[in-house]
Amino acid sequence: MKSFIKHHPWKIIEYRYDEGTQQIAESLCSIGNGRHGQRANYAENYTGPTLQGTYIAGIYYPDKTRVGWWKNGYPEYFAKVLNAPDWCDLHIKINGIELDLNTWKILEYRRILDMEKGLLLFSYRVQMPQSNVILLVESTRLCHYQEKDLALLRYEVTLEAGIGAIEIQSGIDGDVMNADANYDEQFWHQYETRENSDMIQLRCETRRTGFVVQYSVLQNCFLSDTRLQPIDVRNGDKKIRHFWSCGLSEGDSIRLDKFTGIHTSFYHDVGNLWQTGRHDLEDWMMVGFNDLMESHTSCWQRKWQQSDIVIEGDIAAQQGIRFNIFQLNQTYTGTDPRLNIGPKGFTGEKYGGSTYWDTEAYCLPFYLSTADEEVARNLLEYRYRHLDKAIENAGKLGIENGAALYPMVTINGEECHNEWEITFEEIHRNGAIAYAIYREMVYTGRRDYLDQKGIEVLVAIARFWVRRVHFSVPKQCYVMHGVTGPNEYENNVNNNWYTNYIARWCLQFASDSLATMDEKVRMEWYVKLKLSERELDQWKRVGDNLFLPKDESGIFIQQEGFMDKELQPASQIPREERPINQHWSWDRILRSCYIKQADVLQGLYFFESDFSTEVIAQNFRFYEPMTVHESSLSPCVHAILAAKIGDFEKAYEMYLRTARLDLDDYNNDTEDGCHITSMAGTWMSIVEGFAGMRIKNDQLTFHPFCPDQWKSYKFHIQFRKRILEISVDPAKLEVSNHGSEISIQVDDTNHKIPSNSSITVQYH
Repeated sequence: MKSFIKHHPWKIIEYRYDEGTQQIAESLCSIGNGRHGQRANYAENYTGPTLQGTYIAGIYYPDKTRVGWWKNGYPEYFAKVLNAPDWCDLHIKINGIELDLNTWKILEYRRILDMEKGLLLFSYRVQMPQSNVILLVESTRLCHYQEKDLALLRYEVTLEAGIGAIEIQSGIDGDVMNADANYDEQFWHQYETRENSDMIQLRCETRRTGFVVQYSVLQNCFLSDTRLQPIDVRNGDKKIRHFWSCGLSEGDSIRLDKFTGIHTSFYHDVGNLWQTGRHDLEDWMMVGFNDLMESHTSCWQRKWQQSDIVIEGDIAAQQGIRFNIFQLNQTYTGTDPRLNIGPKGFTGEKYGGSTYWDTEAYCLPFYLSTADEEVARNLLEYRYRHLDKAIENAGKLGIENGAALYPMVTINGEECHNEWEITFEEIHRNGAIAYAIYREMVYTGRRDYLDQKGIEVLVAIARFWVRRVHFSVPKQCYVMHGVTGPNEYENNVNNNWYTNYIARWCLQFASDSLATMDEKVRMEWYVKLKLSERELDQWKRVGDNLFLPKDESGIFIQQEGFMDKELQPASQIPREERPINQHWSWDRILRSCYIKQADVLQGLYFFESDFSTEVIAQNFRFYEPMTVHESSLSPCVHAILAAKIGDFEKAYEMYLRTARLDLDDYNNDTEDGCHITSMAGTWMSIVEGFAGMRIKNDQLTFHPFCPDQWKSYKFHIQFRKRILEISVDPAKLEVSNHGSEISIQVDDTNHKIPSNSSITVQYH
């Protein structure tokens, strides 16, 4: 665990330069607006350790899969979100020496992510090598939250000591590569540049997928209040820059305001990209840098009003939850059903930037409660649009006739994960997608999506499960062999309890959804999907007789053979060997009892109402000690279940781990990028864990507690056209209702809240 970030309620502050933490800070301070974003790299040249990264949503490259042994059915490619041309691209020279924090002496230093305003700020005082020249450098950077194609940079240099001649080159650098390219291939080609008056433009295209990205730059350079005209345009291979040069005396300041338009064929007509870039940029320039920054921060203010969680008495916890909420809101805005939530968002390249089951299992509740209804609906729409590809994907595994297996990793609906034990065996992801349809219906109180589109997905998933199982004569029930559960430290196992349980639930939910439909609508689906009562009888037969391993004490067995392992707590692992995935051989991990993330407990979280609190507690106390939490998705489920069974100390421990997973680099991997999808679990840990929020019998219920370390906490949720503000302290819960009358339940007692009123409830 690393602690180089200052605790602050609204800011991520790197307060000293350390070469060893540069890439972690680049990840933590990343910025974005749902359409594009970038790591918090220095704008100027930097020769130290860095992962330069600018990313554009929806733009990807099908990098050829790299495996040692090709297997039938393997995806031919791994979809990579591309490292796109760098719009910051800035080179500063003083007296012929290039400014570089890796070689200049750093006297003062700050890198700050202002989460409240959505701004990336740099401030440092540096001294030129072997010289008395001292510079103060201050910059502000943002990806505009409303004007989605706009990025802004303000960069100011003040000569504090000495005299010097300054040269500035600023433009667009298209000579970029993905750090994770499997064959060191550059994914961009067909570069074209244009210059016209004060504007420079660069256009490039992705190989194979043919996405076109167009950058347009207008920039103003001021010496004090005097605007400097560019001396030249430097138009080189794959890059184009403006060039300025002037003399500086002690106390002089030079400021660059850079307006960048990022227009792509994903959103704009290719034939008009040049003109679109020019016209938009001219309009933004007329608005002006300061007003654009103000409108951007106003957008963030409104977003925080919807989704903020306020914690009193614990700055580290407050910073953690706001960091998680900020990253979620800048990664996905929910306006486009073609987009989803990449595990690294705009913070890095690992995992290919693609969509995993994380979206449905962890992210959906956050967006259901904190954003307009269309945002969560678009996440469901994303999977509906990919149903044909999911059916095609199941066919590659030999499971046909309308059965669907949604991919473990995807951008366009095709499976593109390149690890056998994940691609072919971690099939429980189908269940999370079905569960998301159920969760949206329960939360909104409406079944229009289910009846109009979701049922197609549910039927295709049900058809997959009944063809993936087989009947065991010795057990006299259906079994499922050769799977990987959520615990990826176990591969190719038989009868994973969670996979079998969620498969059984999917079959029941699909059947119930059809049975409770309007008869006319149901018959239309029967015809369209070629359903029959015989097929539904098969779903019931398989679901009712699907094997669920359990021992005599009542523990649900993670998979057959698990109890034969040497069962011992993770506390016995030497600290210097953690995380084990960075120190142990894969063979040793597979033979151990150690669990990467919630597996059986994932099922108890999803289907909590199926089990007594005693059963949940028994299984929690058995499995949690063996869990190493080396998946970012692990701590939040444990926090919620710990709160459910009254283990508030463990709930708080797990909350801090999920909230500060990246800020404190728990698993030594933040340098690759932040864990965006697990950040929704941090929100869940408070709302579903500490506040105990559930929906039961079509009603909001709360079973709250306040951690001993906090004075209080407060959050907002949007629920069925109402906005509720919930405040919890150690003795009471207060709910303010900004909407029509609502009835809620607190600790099993009903309370009616009139429109635009509040209630206070003492809880126990």
